[in-house]
Amino acid sequence: MRTIVVTDPPRADLAQVGALGEHGVATVHEAMGRTGCLGPSLRPVHLGSRIAGTAVTVLSWPGDNLMIHVAVEQCRPGDVLVVATTSPSTDGMFGELFATALQHRGVRGLVIDAGVRDVADLHRIGFPVWSAAVSAQGTVKATPGAVNVPIALGGQTIRPGDAIVADDDGVMRVARQDVPRAVTAARARAEKEEATRAAFREGQLGLDRYGLRDRLPGMGIEYVPYEEYEET
Repeated sequence: MRTIVVTDPPRADLAQVGALGEHGVATVHEAMGRTGCLGPSLRPVHLGSRIAGTAVTVLSWPGDNLMIHVAVEQCRPGDVLVVATTSPSTDGMFGELFATALQHRGVRGLVIDAGVRDVADLHRIGFPVWSAAVSAQGTVKATPGAVNVPIALGGQTIRPGDAIVADDDGVMRVARQDVPRAVTAARARAEKEEATRAAFREGQLGLDRYGLRDRLPGMGIEYVPYEEYEET
């Protein structure tokens, strides 16, 4: 691994990234053809947060948060810090002190494929975090890694400047060059969902709205009266 800090990488347009955040993870994920989701292992440490920002990426060694300290300097307003480790780790690599420093720099949140701690304090100061674990286990600051390089997390490759969208449903990534297309697709998806919501409020069934009823016989699904069912 090359131990390097890449400075000032290009970032997705922050206004467009913010528009993705308004739609949320599930809508954007569906709009982009069910791609970009980082999986169920990354969960919010407290519910009710929704963010979208541009990725500052960190590759750290397990149990070592040196490169998070290095990365703080590279963060700008609107960024989301995204941390992966070279091998699995659940140690508490991030806590309230880091969050305080990142809030000062306008960072919108953290996504980390490892552990965090000081959860009550993170909630108190309103700093959103999505992590793979919560652990009080401390770390060292001894092993060099990398900042603002491509990292692998949740089956996705995340590059610096990519859009990160996170809420109670999880986390997803949209490649920097795909953000304009994602905004258009998410808006269209949201409009379609609103029309469906209105139809459901009027009593329409999904079976009919989605054209599923006529497909059921071909799937071998039968409607059988109770009396007939009891006789079999």
